[in-house]
Amino acid sequence: MSASSRPTPLRIALVSDTHNLLRPELLSFVAGCDAIVHAGDICESGVLDTLARIAPLTAVRGNNDRGAWAEALPVQTRLDIGGIAIAVVHELPDLRGDPRAEGVAVVVSGHSHKPALDTRDGVIYVNPGSAGPRRFTLPISAAMLTIDGGVPHIEHTRLIG
Repeated sequence: MSASSRPTPLRIALVSDTHNLLRPELLSFVAGCDAIVHAGDICESGVLDTLARIAPLTAVRGNNDRGAWAEALPVQTRLDIGGIAIAVVHELPDLRGDPRAEGVAVVVSGHSHKPALDTRDGVIYVNPGSAGPRRFTLPISAAMLTIDGGVPHIEHTRLIG
């Protein structure tokens, strides 16, 4: 499909900390997306296989990802889509480089299981929260990044109450 015929806006599902739990609510959330970004703590390669059958998948290794399949994943990666650059890392302290200087518009991270959205120095930082097992009283969530005309917009979604 050529860039000019691609439907807009683009929808990129942002997911993290599934910990080998693919809830039906998450699978419904990512259905029909143009791409999926997983910010680590996947825990089993089957999670990636399932998500990759739904949409093009970009994933990084989290602190709980171990084994040969996990070693093949980068700690940090970059995705260029819809006219913007997205940096992906599991833990923000592992973020290397200067996102703004490198033209990154959005940094996606996970690890804390806590949904967060902040803009710093012109760069959007988003943690979609955990789509996997509940941790303490934190919500089960993911986020949707929509890109329309090169402009990113992010909205968190509670997957279950």
